[in-house]
Amino acid sequence: MSPEERHAIELLCRVPYGRVATSMRALPFLAVARHIVMDGRVVLRMHGGFGYHQACNGSVVAYGADNVNSGDSRLWSVQFTGTARIVEPTTDELELFGPVPHFVDGAVFDPVYMRIEPQFVTVHRLAGHPDREYQHAL
Repeated sequence: MSPEERHAIELLCRVPYGRVATSMRALPFLAVARHIVMDGRVVLRMHGGFGYHQACNGSVVAYGADNVNSGDSRLWSVQFTGTARIVEPTTDELELFGPVPHFVDGAVFDPVYMRIEPQFVTVHRLAGHPDREYQHAL
């Protein structure tokens, strides 16, 4: 594992959630997912009720996470790109994930787990950004 990959994994371990991106019926989509890192691979937990895991299974996906809303002045984002596969998590993995949410969009959360074998890993850092909150007009 390269130093860049080790650094990306260390950063990813600092936040519990990210976004998985792929396409479904020829359209791109993003879905929120809980993640852990085991043996250099990213393991995701997402809600099965939307069927997003079916679009991801066997496909190349991108999984990204960041600390943009953390308040930290040193912003970073990481992205892992690789093939996703639906898996049954081990007992150790389930412990690392912690409890599942009770509901998603009013429906009972149905956990589905996927493992990504990263083929490409990137880390981006932002420096010198304004140290204030932005106001957006509605």
